[in-house]
Amino acid sequence: MKFSIERAALLKAVSQAQSVVERRNTIPILANVLIEAEGSDASFRATDLDIEVVDKAPAQIERAGATTVSATTLHEIVRKLPDGALITLTSDSAAGRLTVEAGRSNFSLATLPREDFPVMASSEYQSNFSAPAPVLRRLFDKSKFAISTEETRYYLNGVYMHISESEGNKVLRCVATDGHRLARIDAPMPEGADDMPGVIVPRKTVGELRKLLDDDDMQIAVSVSETKIRFATPDITLTSKVIDGTFPDYTRVIPQGNTRKMEVDASDFARAVDRVATVSSERSRAVKLQLDEDRLILSVNAPDSGAAEEELVVAYADERLEIGFNAKYLLEIASQVDRENAVFLFNSSGDPTLMREGNDMSAVYVVMPMRV
Repeated sequence: MKFSIERAALLKAVSQAQSVVERRNTIPILANVLIEAEGSDASFRATDLDIEVVDKAPAQIERAGATTVSATTLHEIVRKLPDGALITLTSDSAAGRLTVEAGRSNFSLATLPREDFPVMASSEYQSNFSAPAPVLRRLFDKSKFAISTEETRYYLNGVYMHISESEGNKVLRCVATDGHRLARIDAPMPEGADDMPGVIVPRKTVGELRKLLDDDDMQIAVSVSETKIRFATPDITLTSKVIDGTFPDYTRVIPQGNTRKMEVDASDFARAVDRVATVSSERSRAVKLQLDEDRLILSVNAPDSGAAEEELVVAYADERLEIGFNAKYLLEIASQVDRENAVFLFNSSGDPTLMREGNDMSAVYVVMPMRV
Protein backbone atom coordinates (compact mmCIF):
# COMPACT_ATOMS: atom_id res chain seq x y z
CA MET A 1 0.00 0.00 0.00
CA LYS A 2 1.25 3.46 -0.86
CA PHE A 3 -0.60 6.78 -0.96
CA SER A 4 -0.12 10.52 -0.40
CA ILE A 5 -2.54 12.72 1.52
CA GLU A 6 -2.81 16.32 2.71
CA ARG A 7 -1.92 16.82 6.38
CA ALA A 8 -5.23 18.58 7.20
CA ALA A 9 -7.35 15.73 5.77
CA LEU A 10 -5.23 13.09 7.49
CA LEU A 11 -5.27 14.88 10.85
CA LYS A 12 -9.07 15.21 10.80
CA ALA A 13 -9.53 11.52 9.96
CA VAL A 14 -6.97 10.22 12.45
CA SER A 15 -8.12 12.45 15.33
CA GLN A 16 -11.68 11.14 14.95
CA ALA A 17 -10.32 7.58 14.94
CA GLN A 18 -7.96 7.89 17.90
CA SER A 19 -10.63 9.41 20.16
CA VAL A 20 -12.71 6.21 19.81
CA VAL A 21 -9.75 4.00 20.71
CA GLU A 22 -9.56 3.08 24.41
CA ARG A 23 -6.22 3.90 26.04
CA ARG A 24 -6.08 0.74 28.15
CA ASN A 25 -6.50 -2.35 26.02
CA THR A 26 -6.07 -6.04 26.65
CA ILE A 27 -6.43 -6.65 22.89
CA PRO A 28 -3.49 -4.92 21.13
CA ILE A 29 -5.23 -4.54 17.76
CA LEU A 30 -7.95 -2.38 19.35
CA ALA A 31 -5.32 0.34 19.89
CA ASN A 32 -4.82 0.47 16.13
CA VAL A 33 -6.53 2.25 13.26
CA LEU A 34 -7.28 0.22 10.12
CA ILE A 35 -6.10 2.14 7.04
CA GLU A 36 -7.54 1.04 3.70
CA ALA A 37 -6.51 2.67 0.42
CA GLU A 38 -8.59 2.05 -2.69
CA GLY A 39 -9.79 4.07 -5.69
CA SER A 40 -9.35 7.75 -4.84
CA ASP A 41 -10.00 7.50 -1.06
CA ALA A 42 -8.20 6.34 2.02
CA SER A 43 -10.45 5.19 4.87
CA PHE A 44 -9.54 5.09 8.55
CA ARG A 45 -11.48 2.75 10.83
CA ALA A 46 -11.27 2.50 14.62
CA THR A 47 -13.35 0.61 17.18
CA ASP A 48 -13.61 -0.20 20.89
CA LEU A 49 -16.08 -3.05 20.06
CA ASP A 50 -19.01 -0.83 21.13
CA ILE A 51 -18.45 2.10 18.77
CA GLU A 52 -16.95 2.03 15.29
CA VAL A 53 -15.99 5.11 13.29
CA VAL A 54 -14.96 5.13 9.64
CA ASP A 55 -13.56 8.34 8.16
CA LYS A 56 -12.90 8.71 4.42
CA ALA A 57 -10.46 11.23 2.99
CA PRO A 58 -9.37 11.95 -0.60
CA ALA A 59 -5.85 10.67 -1.34
CA GLN A 60 -3.51 10.04 -4.28
CA ILE A 61 -3.22 6.27 -4.26
CA GLU A 62 -0.25 4.59 -5.95
CA ARG A 63 -0.82 1.08 -4.62
CA ALA A 64 -4.08 -0.07 -3.06
CA GLY A 65 -3.87 -2.05 0.16
CA ALA A 66 -4.56 -2.05 3.90
CA THR A 67 -2.76 -2.20 7.23
CA THR A 68 -3.27 -1.31 10.90
CA VAL A 69 -1.09 0.98 13.00
CA SER A 70 -1.24 2.58 16.48
CA ALA A 71 -3.93 5.29 16.30
CA THR A 72 -2.41 7.44 19.06
CA THR A 73 1.14 7.34 17.64
CA LEU A 74 -0.01 8.17 14.12
CA HIS A 75 -2.17 11.02 15.45
CA GLU A 76 0.74 12.47 17.43
CA ILE A 77 3.06 12.33 14.39
CA VAL A 78 0.55 13.99 12.05
CA ARG A 79 -0.28 16.63 14.65
CA LYS A 80 3.38 17.63 14.94
CA LEU A 81 4.07 17.78 11.19
CA PRO A 82 3.99 21.26 9.58
CA ASP A 83 0.72 22.66 8.26
CA GLY A 84 0.18 22.12 4.54
CA ALA A 85 2.58 19.16 4.34
CA LEU A 86 1.95 16.35 1.88
CA ILE A 87 2.29 13.06 3.77
CA THR A 88 3.16 9.75 2.10
CA LEU A 89 2.25 6.48 3.81
CA THR A 90 3.85 3.27 2.58
CA SER A 91 3.26 -0.13 4.14
CA ASP A 92 5.56 -3.09 3.90
CA SER A 93 3.54 -6.09 5.06
CA ALA A 94 6.51 -8.47 4.89
CA ALA A 95 8.49 -6.33 7.35
CA GLY A 96 5.38 -5.36 9.35
CA ARG A 97 6.16 -1.65 9.04
CA LEU A 98 4.37 1.52 7.93
CA THR A 99 6.59 4.39 6.73
CA VAL A 100 5.28 7.93 7.19
CA GLU A 101 7.17 10.56 5.17
CA ALA A 102 6.69 14.32 4.97
CA GLY A 103 9.41 16.62 3.68
CA ARG A 104 12.57 15.67 5.57
CA SER A 105 10.73 13.77 8.30
CA ASN A 106 10.60 10.01 8.14
CA PHE A 107 8.92 7.63 10.62
CA SER A 108 8.73 3.84 10.64
CA LEU A 109 5.90 2.34 12.70
CA ALA A 110 5.09 -1.24 13.69
CA THR A 111 1.91 -2.63 12.14
CA LEU A 112 -0.43 -5.54 12.84
CA PRO A 113 -2.12 -7.58 10.10
CA ARG A 114 -5.44 -6.18 8.88
CA GLU A 115 -7.07 -9.64 9.05
CA ASP A 116 -7.02 -9.43 12.86
CA PHE A 117 -8.93 -6.15 12.94
CA PRO A 118 -12.52 -6.62 14.21
CA VAL A 119 -15.12 -5.06 11.92
CA MET A 120 -18.52 -4.43 13.49
CA ALA A 121 -21.17 -6.68 11.99
CA SER A 122 -23.60 -4.65 9.94
CA SER A 123 -27.15 -5.08 11.13
CA GLU A 124 -30.50 -4.61 9.49
CA TYR A 125 -31.79 -1.18 10.47
CA GLN A 126 -35.52 -0.88 11.10
CA SER A 127 -35.64 2.83 10.54
CA ASN A 128 -33.68 5.10 8.19
CA PHE A 129 -34.13 8.86 8.00
CA SER A 130 -32.06 11.99 7.66
CA ALA A 131 -31.96 15.12 9.81
CA PRO A 132 -30.05 18.41 9.57
CA ALA A 133 -26.90 18.56 11.72
CA PRO A 134 -28.13 21.62 13.74
CA VAL A 135 -31.32 19.74 14.77
CA LEU A 136 -29.40 16.70 16.06
CA ARG A 137 -26.77 18.94 17.67
CA ARG A 138 -29.46 20.78 19.65
CA LEU A 139 -31.14 17.52 20.75
CA PHE A 140 -27.94 16.02 22.13
CA ASP A 141 -26.15 19.18 23.31
CA LYS A 142 -29.05 20.30 25.45
CA SER A 143 -29.72 16.91 27.01
CA LYS A 144 -26.26 15.39 27.57
CA PHE A 145 -25.44 17.34 30.77
CA ALA A 146 -28.10 15.31 32.61
CA ILE A 147 -26.67 11.87 31.67
CA SER A 148 -25.96 9.82 34.80
CA THR A 149 -22.40 8.70 35.52
CA GLU A 150 -23.51 6.08 38.04
CA GLU A 151 -22.47 2.72 36.59
CA THR A 152 -25.02 0.70 38.56
CA ARG A 153 -27.91 2.47 36.86
CA TYR A 154 -26.41 1.74 33.45
CA TYR A 155 -29.73 2.41 31.65
CA LEU A 156 -29.33 6.11 32.60
CA ASN A 157 -25.77 6.32 31.16
CA GLY A 158 -27.00 7.72 27.87
CA VAL A 159 -29.58 9.81 26.02
CA TYR A 160 -32.95 8.16 25.35
CA MET A 161 -33.86 8.97 21.74
CA HIS A 162 -37.39 8.09 20.67
CA ILE A 163 -40.55 9.25 18.94
CA SER A 164 -43.16 10.91 21.12
CA GLU A 165 -46.07 13.34 20.94
CA SER A 166 -46.20 16.98 21.92
CA GLU A 167 -49.28 19.18 21.53
CA GLY A 168 -50.79 16.74 19.04
CA ASN A 169 -47.71 16.50 16.81
CA LYS A 170 -45.19 13.69 16.57
CA VAL A 171 -41.68 14.72 17.64
CA LEU A 172 -38.18 13.26 17.76
CA ARG A 173 -37.32 13.48 21.46
CA CYS A 174 -34.12 13.14 23.48
CA VAL A 175 -34.30 12.66 27.26
CA ALA A 176 -31.53 12.30 29.84
CA THR A 177 -31.71 12.15 33.62
CA ASP A 178 -29.55 11.18 36.60
CA GLY A 179 -32.34 11.25 39.16
CA HIS A 180 -31.45 14.79 40.30
CA ARG A 181 -32.16 16.66 37.08
CA LEU A 182 -33.81 15.84 33.79
CA ALA A 183 -33.67 17.32 30.28
CA ARG A 184 -36.35 16.68 27.64
CA ILE A 185 -35.70 18.17 24.20
CA ASP A 186 -38.02 17.91 21.16
CA ALA A 187 -37.55 18.48 17.44
CA PRO A 188 -40.02 18.05 14.56
CA MET A 189 -40.11 14.39 13.54
CA PRO A 190 -38.02 13.80 10.39
CA GLU A 191 -39.72 12.11 7.46
CA GLY A 192 -39.47 8.32 7.69
CA ALA A 193 -38.73 8.23 11.41
CA ASP A 194 -42.19 7.27 12.69
CA ASP A 195 -41.36 3.55 13.12
CA MET A 196 -38.05 4.20 14.91
CA PRO A 197 -37.54 2.04 18.02
CA GLY A 198 -36.64 4.00 21.17
CA VAL A 199 -32.92 3.59 21.92
CA ILE A 200 -30.50 4.71 24.65
CA VAL A 201 -27.43 6.27 22.97
CA PRO A 202 -24.37 5.77 25.26
CA ARG A 203 -22.49 8.77 26.72
CA LYS A 204 -19.29 8.08 24.76
CA THR A 205 -21.22 7.87 21.48
CA VAL A 206 -22.91 11.22 22.21
CA GLY A 207 -19.44 12.75 22.67
CA GLU A 208 -18.10 11.25 19.42
CA LEU A 209 -21.23 12.21 17.51
CA ARG A 210 -20.68 15.86 18.40
CA LYS A 211 -17.71 15.96 15.97
CA LEU A 212 -19.95 14.99 13.05
CA LEU A 213 -22.43 17.75 13.77
CA ASP A 214 -20.27 20.86 13.43
CA ASP A 215 -21.20 21.61 9.83
CA ASP A 216 -24.51 23.50 9.78
CA ASP A 217 -25.35 22.60 6.17
CA MET A 218 -24.82 18.88 6.60
CA GLN A 219 -27.64 16.35 6.42
CA ILE A 220 -26.98 13.40 8.72
CA ALA A 221 -28.29 9.98 7.69
CA VAL A 222 -29.57 8.18 10.80
CA SER A 223 -30.25 4.43 10.93
CA VAL A 224 -31.70 2.77 14.01
CA SER A 225 -32.27 -0.85 15.04
CA GLU A 226 -33.05 -2.40 18.43
CA THR A 227 -29.32 -2.94 19.12
CA LYS A 228 -27.43 -0.36 17.04
CA ILE A 229 -27.54 3.21 15.81
CA ARG A 230 -25.62 4.69 12.91
CA PHE A 231 -24.98 8.33 12.01
CA ALA A 232 -23.43 9.01 8.61
CA THR A 233 -22.21 11.94 6.53
CA PRO A 234 -20.65 11.43 3.08
CA ASP A 235 -17.20 11.20 4.74
CA ILE A 236 -17.77 9.78 8.23
CA THR A 237 -19.82 6.86 9.50
CA LEU A 238 -20.28 6.38 13.25
CA THR A 239 -21.88 3.10 14.31
CA SER A 240 -22.61 2.32 17.95
CA LYS A 241 -24.27 -0.33 20.04
CA VAL A 242 -27.10 1.08 22.14
CA ILE A 243 -27.53 0.46 25.87
CA ASP A 244 -29.42 -2.77 26.49
CA GLY A 245 -31.89 -1.64 29.12
CA THR A 246 -35.24 0.04 29.66
CA PHE A 247 -35.32 3.78 30.20
CA PRO A 248 -37.66 4.67 33.09
CA ASP A 249 -40.99 6.42 32.53
CA TYR A 250 -39.69 10.00 32.68
CA THR A 251 -43.15 11.54 32.16
CA ARG A 252 -43.99 10.78 35.80
CA VAL A 253 -41.12 13.03 36.96
CA ILE A 254 -42.12 16.09 34.94
CA PRO A 255 -44.37 18.17 37.20
CA GLN A 256 -47.69 19.27 35.70
CA GLY A 257 -49.18 21.40 38.44
CA ASN A 258 -46.42 23.92 39.18
CA THR A 259 -48.11 27.32 39.20
CA ARG A 260 -45.64 29.72 40.86
CA LYS A 261 -43.91 31.34 37.93
CA MET A 262 -40.65 33.28 37.93
CA GLU A 263 -39.22 34.84 34.79
CA VAL A 264 -35.59 35.94 34.84
CA ASP A 265 -32.84 36.96 32.42
CA ALA A 266 -31.02 33.63 31.94
CA SER A 267 -27.46 34.97 31.66
CA ASP A 268 -27.89 37.37 34.63
CA PHE A 269 -29.23 34.47 36.67
CA ALA A 270 -26.38 32.10 35.71
CA ARG A 271 -23.73 34.72 36.53
CA ALA A 272 -25.34 35.53 39.89
CA VAL A 273 -25.51 31.84 40.88
CA ASP A 274 -21.88 31.43 39.87
CA ARG A 275 -20.82 34.43 41.97
CA VAL A 276 -22.61 33.48 45.20
CA ALA A 277 -21.47 29.85 44.90
CA THR A 278 -17.82 30.98 44.98
CA VAL A 279 -17.72 31.16 48.78
CA SER A 280 -18.33 27.45 49.18
CA SER A 281 -15.74 24.90 48.12
CA GLU A 282 -18.06 21.91 48.36
CA ARG A 283 -19.15 20.34 45.10
CA SER A 284 -22.70 19.86 46.30
CA ARG A 285 -23.04 23.41 47.59
CA ALA A 286 -26.61 24.59 48.02
CA VAL A 287 -27.87 27.94 46.78
CA LYS A 288 -30.96 29.28 48.50
CA LEU A 289 -33.53 31.15 46.42
CA GLN A 290 -35.83 33.53 48.30
CA LEU A 291 -38.65 34.76 46.12
CA ASP A 292 -40.83 37.74 46.89
CA GLU A 293 -42.77 40.06 44.63
CA ASP A 294 -40.54 40.77 41.58
CA ARG A 295 -37.45 40.11 43.65
CA LEU A 296 -35.11 37.15 44.00
CA ILE A 297 -32.40 36.86 46.65
CA LEU A 298 -29.75 34.21 45.99
CA SER A 299 -27.68 33.23 49.01
CA VAL A 300 -25.05 30.70 50.03
CA ASN A 301 -24.05 30.05 53.61
CA ALA A 302 -20.91 27.99 54.13
CA PRO A 303 -20.07 28.04 57.88
CA ASP A 304 -16.40 27.17 57.23
CA SER A 305 -15.66 29.72 54.53
CA GLY A 306 -18.23 32.51 54.55
CA ALA A 307 -21.54 33.64 53.12
CA ALA A 308 -22.75 35.47 50.00
CA GLU A 309 -25.96 37.08 48.84
CA GLU A 310 -27.12 38.73 45.65
CA GLU A 311 -30.41 40.30 44.64
CA LEU A 312 -31.95 40.11 41.18
CA VAL A 313 -34.99 41.79 39.66
CA VAL A 314 -37.35 39.11 38.33
CA ALA A 315 -40.96 38.82 37.24
CA TYR A 316 -42.73 36.99 40.08
CA ALA A 317 -46.22 37.66 41.42
CA ASP A 318 -46.96 34.63 43.63
CA GLU A 319 -46.63 34.09 47.37
CA ARG A 320 -43.27 34.07 49.12
CA LEU A 321 -41.11 31.01 48.54
CA GLU A 322 -37.78 29.72 49.84
CA ILE A 323 -36.16 26.83 47.99
CA GLY A 324 -32.62 25.41 47.73
CA PHE A 325 -30.77 23.84 44.81
CA ASN A 326 -27.38 22.34 44.07
CA ALA A 327 -25.46 25.27 42.50
CA LYS A 328 -23.85 23.08 39.82
CA TYR A 329 -27.25 21.77 38.65
CA LEU A 330 -28.71 25.28 38.50
CA LEU A 331 -25.74 26.54 36.49
CA GLU A 332 -25.89 23.68 34.02
CA ILE A 333 -29.59 24.17 33.42
CA ALA A 334 -29.33 27.97 33.13
CA SER A 335 -26.50 27.64 30.62
CA GLN A 336 -28.77 25.63 28.26
CA VAL A 337 -31.01 28.65 27.65
CA ASP A 338 -30.46 30.19 24.21
CA ARG A 339 -33.19 32.78 24.59
CA GLU A 340 -33.04 35.78 26.85
CA ASN A 341 -35.51 34.63 29.46
CA ALA A 342 -35.67 31.52 31.58
CA VAL A 343 -39.04 30.62 33.09
CA PHE A 344 -39.02 28.68 36.38
CA LEU A 345 -42.21 27.01 37.60
CA PHE A 346 -42.26 26.09 41.31
CA ASN A 347 -44.77 24.24 43.47
CA SER A 348 -43.27 24.10 46.96
CA SER A 349 -39.80 23.96 48.51
CA GLY A 350 -39.89 20.15 48.49
CA ASP A 351 -41.15 19.53 44.96
CA PRO A 352 -39.28 19.31 41.65
CA THR A 353 -38.99 22.59 39.75
CA LEU A 354 -39.62 22.96 36.03
CA MET A 355 -37.58 25.27 33.80
CA ARG A 356 -38.11 26.21 30.16
CA GLU A 357 -36.94 28.85 27.70
CA GLY A 358 -39.58 31.59 27.50
CA ASN A 359 -42.78 30.04 26.14
CA ASP A 360 -40.89 27.41 24.16
CA MET A 361 -42.16 23.98 25.19
CA SER A 362 -39.65 22.05 23.01
CA ALA A 363 -36.97 22.17 25.74
CA VAL A 364 -38.02 21.36 29.30
CA TYR A 365 -35.77 20.84 32.31
CA VAL A 366 -36.57 19.47 35.76
CA VAL A 367 -34.37 19.90 38.82
CA MET A 368 -34.88 18.44 42.30
CA PRO A 369 -34.54 20.83 45.25
CA MET A 370 -32.14 20.48 48.21
CA ARG A 371 -32.69 21.16 51.88
CA VAL A 372 -31.00 24.39 52.97
